[in-house]
Amino acid sequence: MRKIDQLLAEYGESHQNKTNKTIHWICVPLIFFSVVGMIASIPSGVLHAVYSSPLANWAVVALALVLIYYISLSIPLAVGMAAFSFVCLFVARWVSHLGVAPLWLVCLIVFALAWVGQFYGHNVEGKKPSFFKDLQFLLIGPAWLMHFIYKRLGISY
Repeated sequence: MRKIDQLLAEYGESHQNKTNKTIHWICVPLIFFSVVGMIASIPSGVLHAVYSSPLANWAVVALALVLIYYISLSIPLAVGMAAFSFVCLFVARWVSHLGVAPLWLVCLIVFALAWVGQFYGHNVEGKKPSFFKDLQFLLIGPAWLMHFIYKRLGISY
């Protein structure tokens, strides 16, 4: 059995309850986005001095490392996660330009609320979140959702 299949199966063991699954479909992408946004909020003067691009921020650097991890598990899933990562970067930039509140603050609030949702879902499930066992499950959660999208579309991962 491939490592990605083992990780997805193990993650799925503590995500059987319908309510918990539904909460994860909402909260996992929000947490991923909020982390991207918070990292994108870190001042990146050095990067901007070298690259004059709106993508010259620390979130792109962090996502590149995360995508290397996903590539090591499954190239097709890594492609999907790269696409979702790009969407998160775009939305973070859009939120930043709205000017309603600083991006980091918006993302911090989203992050906190989404984690409240996650813990509620696991309370309903009656099982601890997988990352309590192994921190890599923080990255497997988004891939777990992506693998369901791939299955629905008939794409091998």
